[in-house]
Amino acid sequence: MAGSWDGSYDPGSQSDDSHHFERLHIEPLYDAFVCPLTKQVMRDPVTLENGQTFEREAIEKWFKECRESGRRLVCPLTQKELKSADLNPSIALRNTIEEWTTRNEAAQLDMARRSLNMNSSEDDVLLSLRFIQRICQKNRSNKHAVRNADLIPMIVDMLKSSSRKVRCKALETLLAVVEEDEDNKAILAEGDTVRTIVKFLSHEQSKEREEAVSLLYELSKSEALCEKIGSINGAILILIGMTSSKSENISTVEKADKTLENLEKCENNVRQMAENGRLQPLLTQILEGPPETKHSMAAYLGDLVLNNDVKVHVAKTVGESLINIMKSGNMQSREAALKALNQISSFDASSKVLIEAGILPPLVRDLFTVGANQLPMRLKEVSATILSNVVNSGYDVDSIPIGLDHQTLVSEDNVHNLLHLISNTGPPIECKLLQVLVGLTNSPTTVLNVVAAIKSSGATISLVQFIEVPQKDLRMASIKLLQNLSPHMGQELADALRGTVGQLSSLIRVISENTGISEEQAAAAGLLAELPERDVGLTRQMLDEGAFQLIISRVVKIKQGDIRGTRFVTPFLEGLVRVLARVTFVLSDEPVAVALCRERGLAALFVDLLQTNGIDNVQMVSAAALENLSLESKNLTRLPEMPPPGFCATIFPCFSKQAVITGLCRVHRGTCSLKESFCLLEGQAVHKLVALLDHTNAKVVEAALAALSTLLDDGVDIEQGVSVLCEAEGIKPILDVLLKKQTENLRRRAVWVVERLLRNDDIAYEVSGDQNVSTALVDAFHHADYRTRQIAERALKHVDKIPNFSGIFPNMG
Repeated sequence: MAGSWDGSYDPGSQSDDSHHFERLHIEPLYDAFVCPLTKQVMRDPVTLENGQTFEREAIEKWFKECRESGRRLVCPLTQKELKSADLNPSIALRNTIEEWTTRNEAAQLDMARRSLNMNSSEDDVLLSLRFIQRICQKNRSNKHAVRNADLIPMIVDMLKSSSRKVRCKALETLLAVVEEDEDNKAILAEGDTVRTIVKFLSHEQSKEREEAVSLLYELSKSEALCEKIGSINGAILILIGMTSSKSENISTVEKADKTLENLEKCENNVRQMAENGRLQPLLTQILEGPPETKHSMAAYLGDLVLNNDVKVHVAKTVGESLINIMKSGNMQSREAALKALNQISSFDASSKVLIEAGILPPLVRDLFTVGANQLPMRLKEVSATILSNVVNSGYDVDSIPIGLDHQTLVSEDNVHNLLHLISNTGPPIECKLLQVLVGLTNSPTTVLNVVAAIKSSGATISLVQFIEVPQKDLRMASIKLLQNLSPHMGQELADALRGTVGQLSSLIRVISENTGISEEQAAAAGLLAELPERDVGLTRQMLDEGAFQLIISRVVKIKQGDIRGTRFVTPFLEGLVRVLARVTFVLSDEPVAVALCRERGLAALFVDLLQTNGIDNVQMVSAAALENLSLESKNLTRLPEMPPPGFCATIFPCFSKQAVITGLCRVHRGTCSLKESFCLLEGQAVHKLVALLDHTNAKVVEAALAALSTLLDDGVDIEQGVSVLCEAEGIKPILDVLLKKQTENLRRRAVWVVERLLRNDDIAYEVSGDQNVSTALVDAFHHADYRTRQIAERALKHVDKIPNFSGIFPNMG
């Protein structure tokens, strides 16, 4: 049994080159020092009752095996039975061994020292490093010996070795040297050693990275070294990257994470971590740190560039805490909190989180407060920016009480206060407060409150005046606000713009700028588009200022592809076309408008715009403009001059014969063209309008049908108009419009057109057999408005669904 002993209880007894130096005893190795079982120098010698001495751990293991195997207790050396298992410490021998070991280790360290240089072989250096590592792990006092022997700088030098094995072993040895030894850590931190260790973090060889992380983790346990590690460029960034790595082993990731946790003791490190994406330490400081730290971290948070997902996380984590700081009396603290809240609120989702955390009441109070406790203007600007962010987030701010009597932000008094601030502060705050009003007027639930407050305060003129300011942001905010207001107070805005001050000219100038297509230009076009289209005075002023020529030029460039590629091109084009259509509403009153339409080929442009697929509003407005133009065709067509009858014809009428004039318009009975008389037939527009009758948007269909109905209007040859629609294959699409019943307006228009079509006997005969059409007309006869019921009745008579009693009963009036 003694012969099978393998000494496996002792890791040091395994085959290991590090024992090379231990075998080189400077002083003789006495047999009494060696355990008979382990064949190793004893550390804790004990004596049995028979006087034999062994290593305590080895003999205890021997006794245990004896008991477990059921054998009697014997001395492993003499094999004689023992009466007792008592072990008596050999204190004198242990002291002697320790003294001998100390002297030998000192000498062995000196030998190892001589091998630690770049001229030594790789094997010698590795043996030396292993020995130093082993003795440091064996006894803490040996770490002092290593320090006193100035071995730490020499081991550090080995980090520059060309051998990867040497570098790895040097890192491993340094860990053993500094573990739980503050003095050795302080020596290691001198010079550029820590920087060198950090460099190993970026090595592709994972073994070096693992050893470097282990060493940094140990160093980071010293608070004094945390700042040193954090001050090395890239250290924190690399460690953060390692914590999220999928390729590192779990142990390395955990040590990198624990290293960062230790580095959090230093505020500068916390800031660096936040800058590199590890925000939680900074957020924890805001939540739990002392007041000074809270405020400094809040201020730093305001300087960070955060992605949107992070803003939401930050808002949920520290939003309420920042709001509480914002409400505190310390102006420096309030500034720090406002700075952070400004950063977080710049994303809609995080703004909504802040609203739910209670940001609106203190924010509005800060803006409106005057006197001793009021914020300085630079902070009011920040407050205004945050308010703009949260209001424009899409949250229903009208549901948030912010004052007494359940007042909200859109209560009349609060809107009046906003308008007052806009009129009495500088451009930066004015811009943000106008953006607040833009947000409030974007919502259909709050826009009417704002409109009422603006009207009651008489602020329309002052808001319109911002169109002329030189600051682009301020001007754009005002134009966007006025665009939102224009559907609800278009006439008031038209009256304000239709003056001599120059705001209308400024709007036109914005639209005509050749700088691509900006949001401001789209808003300006949208504002003009919403103004009452039949305001002749406004249209006349736009004609006088040459606005329509500029707009035509911009529309043509967009259609030709000279202007494209911006996200505002569609709303800009929609607005321009709507503004351009204004001119078609004043044709009967303004000869200048007719001249403009002729000169610039406006009818042809609107016909071309009918094919702007994907932009419903452009198609709808173009069709409506063509309706207006076509209605004027009967007044603009040149009727032929009939030659005077000859002498015989005056005496004998039977000799008279109607002159035949060729080349006349079938519908208008005169000389027509698209350019001169805006004739849809001559302009090849009928087919394009018929094609729109199948559109999915009912408003586009209604506008197209209205334009086609001008071919059947009083004052034109209705029979020929019907023929034109037949040739364009428009009868069935028109009947389909009647059957779909999409909107009441569309039904009213369709019934009118169908009644005119049914005046043609052939069409009436064909339709009389279609039960669906008859049902649709009957439905209109029963349920539509009075005028439409009358027309439906006439249509039903055309198809013999209602008898015609006009020849039987006298006219009842």
